Amino acid sequence: MLRADKLLASMGFGSRKEVKKLLKKGGFTVNEAVVKDGKTHVNPEADTLEVFGERLYYKPFIYLMMNKPQGVVSATDDKRDRTVIDLLEPEDALYDPFPVGRLDKDTTGLLLLTNDGQLAHKLTSPKKKVDKQYLVHLEKSIDEADILALEQGIELDDGYVTKPAVVELVNDQEKDVVYLTIQEGKFHQVKRMFQARGNRVVALKRKRIGPLNLDETLSLGTYRELTEDELEKLLD
Repeated sequence: MLRADKLLASMGFGSRKEVKKLLKKGGFTVNEAVVKDGKTHVNPEADTLEVFGERLYYKPFIYLMMNKPQGVVSATDDKRDRTVIDLLEPEDALYDPFPVGRLDKDTTGLLLLTNDGQLAHKLTSPKKKVDKQYLVHLEKSIDEADILALEQGIELDDGYVTKPAVVELVNDQEKDVVYLTIQEGKFHQVKRMFQARGNRVVALKRKRIGPLNLDETLSLGTYRELTEDELEKLLD
């Protein structure tokens, strides 16, 4: 159950003052009955809601796939830099979504934003062992010894030993471009893993989280809602 005024504000019908005016005009109906008191509780999942005769369909959660560009941070607020939330349309930002996990400021690619805390925990908890695949462009080519070390687990600069990764060459001719799949998310982990092998990451793009693949038709900085099929696979 939600208060009528909070429901309308969350769905983009204005500030509390504007919502109050809307209610006073009799513009909001619940099961065809006019509701003017903002404190009235409604059940958005069971009640029929209308604003000036137009049916409202309430959704408690939002699930957005973004192709994150360089130069923005994966946070809801930052005093110095633009955040991924700044890239959202107002009607989507109203749901107060947050990025699931983090991508470095200069890393691009798949970022999921949602206000579903349960799903976020499922995708980021180390116990869930969710794959995260990255396309990695390296300063130097890697060899079999590098691949073996990464796939066995590699010691980072702070002594932490990573869990085994999966390394795939994009093609045999370009051994400085690889797919790396890990199930962790330590600070700058991908960069530090290759640094431990005397190499440097020059470009990094996340391609996949669990069963969710980046929609390559999304240009950098744009986003869309997940399809029913994508969401079903994530929630499964």
